[in-house]
Amino acid sequence: MTLPSFPLQPATRVLVCLALFLAMPLAVLAQSDSAAAASAAAVEKQAENLPKLELTPKILYQLLLAEIAGKRGSIQLAVGAYVDLAQSTRDPRIVRRAAELALYGRRSDAALDMARLWIEVAPESPQARQMLVGLLLSAQRLDEASDHLAKLISLEGGKTGEALLRLNRLLARYPDKQAAQRLIEKLTLPYGHIAEAHFLRAQAAANAGNDVRALAAIERARELQPKWDEAALFMAQIQQRTSNAQALETLRSYLKAYPDAREVRLAYARTLVGDKHYDEARREFAVLLEASKDDPEAIYAVALLSLQLNDLGVAEVQFKRLLEMGVGDANLVRLYLGQIAEDGKRPPEALRWYGMVTQGEQYLPAQLRRGKILAQQGRLEDGRAALQQAAVANPRERISLVIAEAQLLAEAGRNGEAFALLDGNLAAQPEQPELLYESALLAEKVGRFEVLERNLQKLIQIKPDHAHAYNALGYSLVDRNLRLDEAQQLIEKALTLAPDDAFILDSKGWLLYRRGDNGGALEFLQRAYKQRLDPEIAAHLGEVLWMLGRRGEAEKTWNDAASANPANEALSGAIKKFKP
Repeated sequence: MTLPSFPLQPATRVLVCLALFLAMPLAVLAQSDSAAAASAAAVEKQAENLPKLELTPKILYQLLLAEIAGKRGSIQLAVGAYVDLAQSTRDPRIVRRAAELALYGRRSDAALDMARLWIEVAPESPQARQMLVGLLLSAQRLDEASDHLAKLISLEGGKTGEALLRLNRLLARYPDKQAAQRLIEKLTLPYGHIAEAHFLRAQAAANAGNDVRALAAIERARELQPKWDEAALFMAQIQQRTSNAQALETLRSYLKAYPDAREVRLAYARTLVGDKHYDEARREFAVLLEASKDDPEAIYAVALLSLQLNDLGVAEVQFKRLLEMGVGDANLVRLYLGQIAEDGKRPPEALRWYGMVTQGEQYLPAQLRRGKILAQQGRLEDGRAALQQAAVANPRERISLVIAEAQLLAEAGRNGEAFALLDGNLAAQPEQPELLYESALLAEKVGRFEVLERNLQKLIQIKPDHAHAYNALGYSLVDRNLRLDEAQQLIEKALTLAPDDAFILDSKGWLLYRRGDNGGALEFLQRAYKQRLDPEIAAHLGEVLWMLGRRGEAEKTWNDAASANPANEALSGAIKKFKP
C-alpha cells in the first residue's frame, strides 16, 4: 500500500516528504532516501489520473494525526481520522487507505462504507470490488455481492477464465453452500462456452453435496478443454467419494491420452495405494521416478511401497538416496533403514541406524528397537542400559522407556525383576495410568492378584473410559473362574467402550465358555481371531473347538499359531492340556 501523495508547489515539498515517510503502512519500515525519492516520483507520475487536491494544512494535519495514531497502536483513532478525510476528499488513495485500516482494525462497518465509497470514486478498480465482495460475503449478504462479482468478471477482459476460477476461492467459506451454488450458476450463464465456467459450476455443486450435478458440469468442462489436468483430477476426486474403481478408470484413461501428465499420474498412483493395488502403484511411481530421477516425492513413494511389499532391496536403495539428497525427515528414513536391516537379519547395521536417530518423534521407537535387538543378542544388560540412557536424554518419554525395560526383563523370563521395576516407579508416581496398567499385568504373572485388582480399580477411577482396564480386570477373574457376574459387568463395560477390540471379544468368548455356552463362546472367539491372529486367542479358540468335538479344526488352529509363536506359554499349555 502506498502513501497518499498530491501535486505540490516546490515550497511545500519538505512537508510532503515528511507526510510520505510517516504515512507508510504500519507493517513497513522507512525506506532509504533514494527509494523514497523513486516512490515519490512514481506517485507524481500517476497524479494526472487523480483528482486535483490541494494539500491544505488541515489535510496534512489529519494525515499526520492518523498515521502517528496508527503507529502508536491507536488504530480506532487512526480509522476515524482517515474515514473523515476520505469522506471530505473522496480521493481514491485516501479512501483505499481508510478501507484497509478499518479492515485491519476490525471495524467491519467502517470498512464496508469505505469499500463502497472506493468503488464510487474508482469504479474500475478490481481491488475495490474484491474488498467489497469479501466484506459482503463475510456479512452473508450474497445478493448484494452478486452484481459486484459479475463486474469483477467483466473487468478481467481477456482473462475471464482465470477470473471465474478465482470465484470459487472467494465463495469457499460461505456457509450456505446451496445459495453459493445458485449464485455461481447465475454468474456463469453468459460464459457457457468457457470451460472454466463449467469447472466452477462443478466445484460449487460438489461443495453443496450435489455430486450428480458436479459430474455433469465437469464432463462439459472436459469436453470444451480435453487436455486439462485439473479437470481430470477433480472429476476423479468426486468419483472417489462413491467408487475408487471409477476414479481409477478416469485417471487411467486420461493418462493413456496424455502420458506426461505428472500430477494425474501421481494421483493415480496414490489412489492405487488407497485401493491396496500396491504392485500397480509401485509401477506408476517408478514411471514418475524415471521421468524425474531426483523427485523426492516419487523416491519416497517407491521406497515406502517397496517396504510394504517386502521388497527390501529396492526400499533400502531408495531410502539411502533420500538421505544422500538431504530431503525429507532424515530420522524417519533412518528408522526405516534400521527396520530393513533388522528384517534382513543384520543386527549390527540395524543398531547403527537406530543409534543415528536424533531427538524427535522417531527417537523413542528407535531406542525401543535398539534395546530389543541388544536383548535378543543375549546382551540384556546392554539393552537395559540403552533404554536407561535414552530416558535420561529424553525425560518426557521416561515412563515409556521404563515400561520397555520391564518388557525386556519379562521376555527374558525375569518377571519378578520386571514387576519390581514398575512397582518402584509407581511408588513415586502412584496415579500414572500407564504404570498402573503395565504393573497390573506383571502382577498377574508373579501371582500378585491383589495388586492387579488394586491397580486396575484405581486406574478405572482415574480414567473411567479406559476400556482395557475393565477388560484386564474382568479377564483376570474369568481366567481364575472367580466372581463371574462381576467379570461379566466389567467385560460388557469394556465392550461398550471398544466394541470391535479383538482382546475384549476374546474375553467375552472366554467368559461364555466358563459359563458353559460353547456356541456363544465360539462366535466371539472366531470374531476375535479373525481380527487378530494372537496366540492366546488361538489357544482359547482351539479349546472351545475341541470341546465342541471339532478336533481337527482345533488342532489346525493350534498348529498354525504355534508355527508363528513357538514360545508362547498360553498356547503350549492349551495344546498340552488336550494333547499331552
